[in-house]
Amino acid sequence: MEKTEEIDLIVNHPKKAINKLALPIIISNFFMMLNNIIDGIWVAGLGPDALAAVGFVTPLFLAMVGFANGLGAGSNSLIARYIGAEDYHSAGNSAIHSIMLSVIVTVIATIVMLIMLKPLLLTMGAGEIIDLTMTYGSIVIGGVFSIFLPAMMAAIFRSQGEIKRASYPLLFTAIINMILDPIFIYYFNLGVGGAAVATVLAGTLPMLMMMYWMFYKRDSFLEVKMSEYKRDLGIYKDILVVGIPASLEQFILSFVSILMNYWLTTLSGTIAVAAYTATWRLVAMGLAPLIGIGMAALTVGGAAYGARNLDNFKTALNYGVKIGLISSVIVCTVLFVFAEPLSYIFSYSTDSAVLSQRVVDCLHILCFFLLLMPFGILAGNLFQSMGKGTISLGLTFFRAFILEVIFSGLFAFVFGMADFGIYIGMVVGMSIGCIFNYAFINYYLNKNKHLFVT
Repeated sequence: MEKTEEIDLIVNHPKKAINKLALPIIISNFFMMLNNIIDGIWVAGLGPDALAAVGFVTPLFLAMVGFANGLGAGSNSLIARYIGAEDYHSAGNSAIHSIMLSVIVTVIATIVMLIMLKPLLLTMGAGEIIDLTMTYGSIVIGGVFSIFLPAMMAAIFRSQGEIKRASYPLLFTAIINMILDPIFIYYFNLGVGGAAVATVLAGTLPMLMMMYWMFYKRDSFLEVKMSEYKRDLGIYKDILVVGIPASLEQFILSFVSILMNYWLTTLSGTIAVAAYTATWRLVAMGLAPLIGIGMAALTVGGAAYGARNLDNFKTALNYGVKIGLISSVIVCTVLFVFAEPLSYIFSYSTDSAVLSQRVVDCLHILCFFLLLMPFGILAGNLFQSMGKGTISLGLTFFRAFILEVIFSGLFAFVFGMADFGIYIGMVVGMSIGCIFNYAFINYYLNKNKHLFVT
């Protein structure tokens, strides 16, 4: 039976499983990142202020995405561990609890973020363009249901090897958004608000597709029947033990991004924020394969940990780093060599032409941000796969909040390198942090081999 083969692949063939699981995730993430670039291209046509407005909201939006993905990581890890231990009843029950948790969190997060949105944006330095920023932000944040529910359903599908159902809706989201952007921005003349409407609608339609598969068709290895829900606080706890730290990791990354935007505004004005926003959308393309490999390794690592198979667990870690490093080298090279032509996609209009050289200079530095990232991403995902979310959180805190912030402040303010110092500091902090993370997980595994003894 096909589903049984998928489960066997996850449990017994780690390299093949990572290859099979990662590719659809990479493709869908690539289109999501491509969508971010195209979204930025359409918004850039409205001028630097509109692009800066999106840039101020982006860290908050990514915090919500990270929160959703963090809860999904908790669910993915728990279900994969139960599958590895061949406890399929508990795996199915965990899936039901995961859906309930995502609904509860969606309602709370939407209300809280809408109340806090304007004060946060003003604190971030968006005062000069607060009306534009609020127009975009209130719509995007109000539609976070189109992020939370699909993220959790994708995690449930991914944990049992149904990678197409987990990934392809994200691809459709990106494609739909690319189509809707110019329609709502220019045809309906909604400006930056139109970009926000397109984002929410594009996430909602594929979400309905996933709900059909999960709640109506019900032909997955694990059946999710909400009518069989019986509250078990222990399951919620097990999901949140990984989910909350994983979510906090993205909040840390978003806070660092907010801080960088604030520093850039202080040093060079909103034009620097616009250039950084455009550049980061290009750099983020290189994250697509790394995120895909990391998610695949999380599933395989969780199954290996559940089965107490240390060899498979180490294979997931080291093989993931190997193929991730190959990807990073290729992407870094492409971004560095083709920085100038890539910059033109954000500076094609008269209003945004001033961005071109700034994007080139920024990209020549920030492309190296990706180079050693596989070491850090795989270490974090594999700790999450063991249910050690707090360790992964600690490593992210050390790398991003401590190293990246310290080095960025040092180069920008102490050495007087302004906005370019921020970019250099981010690269240095990321590189040192990722090497440390990889060294630490190897130390941890060697010291705690008893965790893999049945």
